[in-house]
Amino acid sequence: MNLETDVYFESYEKHKGNPLMVLLGFYKGLYLNFFWSTFFYIIKHSPVWVLPIITANIINNVTDKNPNVMSVIALNVGIMVFLLILNVPMNYLHIHFKSRAIRKVEAGLRSALIHKIQVMSIPHQKDMLSGRLQSKIIRDVEAVETLSSQLFVSLINIGINIGVALFVTVSRSLVVFLFFLFMVPLAAVLVVAFKKPIKKHNQTFRKEMENTSAKVMEMVQLVPVTRAHGLEEEEITRMDSQVDLIAQAGYSLDIIQGNFGAVSWAFFQIFQLLCLAFTSVLAVKGSVQVGDVVLYQSYFTAIVGHVSSLLNLLPVISKGLESVTSIGEILQFSHVEENEGKEDIGEIEGEFDLQGVSYSYPDSEELILHDINLFVKPGETIAFVGESGAGKSTIMNLLVGFGFPKNGKLLIDGKDITSVNLGSYRKQLAVVPQQTILFSGTIRDNILYGTTGVTEEQLQKVIDESGLRSVIEKLPDGLETMVGEHGDKLSGGQKQRISIARALIREPKVILLDEATSALDSISEREVSYALDKISSRCTTFIVAHRLATIKEADRIIVIDGGTIAESGTFKELMQKKGLFYQLEVSR
Repeated sequence: MNLETDVYFESYEKHKGNPLMVLLGFYKGLYLNFFWSTFFYIIKHSPVWVLPIITANIINNVTDKNPNVMSVIALNVGIMVFLLILNVPMNYLHIHFKSRAIRKVEAGLRSALIHKIQVMSIPHQKDMLSGRLQSKIIRDVEAVETLSSQLFVSLINIGINIGVALFVTVSRSLVVFLFFLFMVPLAAVLVVAFKKPIKKHNQTFRKEMENTSAKVMEMVQLVPVTRAHGLEEEEITRMDSQVDLIAQAGYSLDIIQGNFGAVSWAFFQIFQLLCLAFTSVLAVKGSVQVGDVVLYQSYFTAIVGHVSSLLNLLPVISKGLESVTSIGEILQFSHVEENEGKEDIGEIEGEFDLQGVSYSYPDSEELILHDINLFVKPGETIAFVGESGAGKSTIMNLLVGFGFPKNGKLLIDGKDITSVNLGSYRKQLAVVPQQTILFSGTIRDNILYGTTGVTEEQLQKVIDESGLRSVIEKLPDGLETMVGEHGDKLSGGQKQRISIARALIREPKVILLDEATSALDSISEREVSYALDKISSRCTTFIVAHRLATIKEADRIIVIDGGTIAESGTFKELMQKKGLFYQLEVSR
């Protein structure tokens, strides 16, 4: 984390279970912005408060037949014109200070979420659907931004307007002031009656939106599979069911919010009529001046309007506070990769020692690996083979540090992997996963991802080593060809070669290849295997593969069966032994 994002984590830690206090904590150090925003709001909004007073003054002077009535009219109009002109620059300053604070927190929250996702424990992160994470970063932060505007701007503005109206009223008539106060308990009853139902429906709607976001992403990724198997109607039916759930949750939320708005509006219109009748009776009896009836009616209308606005803010506030809680699910996520204070591993040689390693998935007692003992010398090439689900990829994940042994030790150059800074270790790794992951950009961008200072000569050498030369020469824009979202404009083999080139450009001390040539044709595989043989002589190499061409030249082949090492040896030794490896090769 960094100082810019620490405030968000600290706020959740300090105010657990209180989303409103959490939100206030987000703005630590920015409160002065809201002070100035409020100050300039008071000046820019003053015409609204002054106009009823000026109107009452003019009416009272006209009805009282004041001989200086023309001077009074001119003075009052002049004051009003000055305040209206002042509105423009004051409004700019009001928006400037408000927006600067709110947008800073909006960007900071998204940054904090991105920071947290980057340090989440990989095994636990896989349990959180990417669509839900996306919804929290985009939708929930947007709801918090809206909540901030309502709380720090609208709420303050409402309070100031009501305060000014009540102050002017009490200075002119205590009786009318007490009448105004009579409506406050009734407004409170409305708030209490609708608060819990609105919160409950907001929570339901938010969760359905997150589920839908996740399922939409799954649907988009599955479109080729869906089409290939003629399952369009089934997929449409599945998504329609989810869309209906959102519609039902949204409908219920709309109904409760609509009822709340309608009831509050009807109540306050009745209050306004009662105010008009009450002040008119006072004027007939001579308790107040005729012009003051207009003043009181204007202020009461303003109070009613602002109290109504305050009550209408309740659904927005409820939704925003629910989003604060939703974001907290990520910011307070406890399963993170802790590297702070751990030893920098330094430049590694590439020696690995697995001593009685066992592993189980998080929150599970069932062992996926058990009693793995394997010593790997620097520069060795180790190939893991076995049936699907035997534990090969799990071992690779442990070697990367995506999980730690439940029992036993994994030593790198004699250092326990749990005691070293994984960032310093992984910078010396290159990983080529089975599923190639590319981002929108050019082929050059994808190869050079995360590297600096790479010369054109080094890049061209890697292009040759990875077998990309023939691919790039066929593309009209060569290295500058845009790969599209997830590399969709390229074939599986082309994407995998880019992934291999990305690994080679890092000049790693250790390279891990998880079915790295599975998407290549036999000719391409031979080219890439030749390149991998060349680089494997310069670093420690771990390979998971089924194809003979990829594993035949490995220094050792490790046969994994049922989460443990069943056989170990060179290709020739294992074939002569005619054990499990031999059976696997014969059955292919």
